[in-house]
Amino acid sequence: MSKQTFYVTTPIYYGTSKPHLGSLYSTLIADVMSRWQKLQAKETFFLTGTDEHGQKIAQAAQQAGMSPQAFVGSFIAAYKEAWHTYDIQYSKFIRTTDPYHINGVQEFIKKLLDQGDIYKSLYKGWYCTPCENYVTATDAPDTDNKPICPLCSRDTVAVAEESYFFKLSAYQNKLLRFYTENPDFIVPKMRVNEVISFVESGLKDLSISRTTISWGVPFPGDSEHVVYVWVDALCNYLTAVGYGDQDAQASFSKWWPPNLQVLGKDIVRFHAVYWPALLMAAGLQLPKRLLVHGWIQINKQKMSKSRGNVVDPIELAKLYGSDPVRYYLMRQIPVNADGDFSTGDLDRCITSDLANDLGNLLNRMVMLAYKRGVREVSAPNIWSQEAVALRDEAWNMIEDYEQYFSDCEFHLGLARLWKFINQVNAYFHEQEPWKIAMQDSARFEEIVSATCHSLRIIAVLLWSIMPKKMEALLESIGHTLDSDANTLESLELGLWNQTFLLKKIPALFEKIEESKKRPEEQMKEKASEEENEYIKIDDVVKVDLRVGTIMSAESVPESEKLIKLQVDFGEFGNRQILAGLRKWYQPQDLVGKQGVFVFNLKPRKMIGMESQGMMLTAADDEGKPCIIMPESAASNGTRLK
Repeated sequence: MSKQTFYVTTPIYYGTSKPHLGSLYSTLIADVMSRWQKLQAKETFFLTGTDEHGQKIAQAAQQAGMSPQAFVGSFIAAYKEAWHTYDIQYSKFIRTTDPYHINGVQEFIKKLLDQGDIYKSLYKGWYCTPCENYVTATDAPDTDNKPICPLCSRDTVAVAEESYFFKLSAYQNKLLRFYTENPDFIVPKMRVNEVISFVESGLKDLSISRTTISWGVPFPGDSEHVVYVWVDALCNYLTAVGYGDQDAQASFSKWWPPNLQVLGKDIVRFHAVYWPALLMAAGLQLPKRLLVHGWIQINKQKMSKSRGNVVDPIELAKLYGSDPVRYYLMRQIPVNADGDFSTGDLDRCITSDLANDLGNLLNRMVMLAYKRGVREVSAPNIWSQEAVALRDEAWNMIEDYEQYFSDCEFHLGLARLWKFINQVNAYFHEQEPWKIAMQDSARFEEIVSATCHSLRIIAVLLWSIMPKKMEALLESIGHTLDSDANTLESLELGLWNQTFLLKKIPALFEKIEESKKRPEEQMKEKASEEENEYIKIDDVVKVDLRVGTIMSAESVPESEKLIKLQVDFGEFGNRQILAGLRKWYQPQDLVGKQGVFVFNLKPRKMIGMESQGMMLTAADDEGKPCIIMPESAASNGTRLK
């Protein structure tokens, strides 16, 4: 009998930088869901990878002095290292520069061309290069003024070029009918209304090729065009499982359509509107569900490279371990909303939830059993009333937990599980096994057995979240996970008839003591003590200096020194920077000048206003600050080397 299948995907990530906490979050959700299905004895296919074409990547490669292929290739090892560090068990890592993918995209386009769903015309409008996004009339009704991108709030550029168009408008009513007939297509449901509203406002045909760039999938039958990068990227979900390959049709039939596609809220339009319409046109089944999550924020701002607030997941894993970070992200960041990340919250989460509540429970039970010479623990023939109550609560919790995970409400499922963990702790404490052991050995073993049965349930349910730690917990009670068995089904039966072989293991989780300074804090103190000493080359390369053009300047009324600058950093967007130049310069004299700025300086408040960088100047003999600028005009956003 063949297993049921489950196909889950992540968005593919731009090949312009290393992975950050936001990309880890998307990938972690997919990994958790893949593992969750494995617990139900399903065969899973988990797809992730990198998006390697488009204008944004071509420009970034040019700035780095590399070919686009070499440039995107330089980041692949970082992604694979991060996913390995966090035990991300993907089935396939796709790159959109892979030949089989390029062939599949071209086959997809040919099909739509042949059936008349694509035509050639002229595109004239606004385009956001960082997001590779066409800004529609819905986004910018006043097309006489330069709009900002609705996805990233950066300036757009005017584009006029010959293009092939997909007849998106022909699928407006079909899409609306599909949303009505499939109310669970998009979760959480709060995202559905914005999608429906966009479609109801009137769909325009979609430009799906570019002529002003060459780095992309060649458009079939027209060498002057390349496929629009978003169409190219969306097709990865098809090509990864065999679309376009005559020898892989069995694979495609086995896995298509995806059961779950994980994505951030900023790309919902591409996945919930353009993608379903393209699949409808191709006569292919639509994904069963889109899981649209919010952003991880730092100080209420979306994490992004342009803001300089990116958190490196590798460094987090070095400080805390991968499993505690996995747990924190799934417990503290709700899928249906933006969530704030802080190391302080992470510290408290590890200490309270993991070390105190769970790790301490296992350690106390095993140490007490060892002290009394108990290694093997069997279930009693008849359970006491207190143990039966605990078992019944476990049944209730399993049912609730499964429902929360089915609804992708992981934070609620974990909260419900932790309520049960606290009940197990209360049971163990109230039964006072340290006293019972000296009076009634059978009763003592029942308490240990009930606790072991509870811990086994906890470990199985948490395995998709913290695989290494939960495998260690199971080892401590003499159990393992059977990858071929329906482990969840066995939990649902609720049979407390297991035998346990206890084993001492190192502490599952270490407390994060507030008095114990973390490595980065120690580094700050050391830097303060050595501030008058020479800096090392490692310190120099940390400073990110970039060229920017001052687009506007105005005096800060509350200050005699400051001028507020709006600086254009090209593909990295605009930033507000406060500079102490008022004594020497009139604001209007600064507009249009290029300068050099510290780009990765932590934003700081000055006179109640945020400054997002620092302008470099050099004082002349009279003390007047002279603006440091490139000898000849440079592209905005260019990094100094």
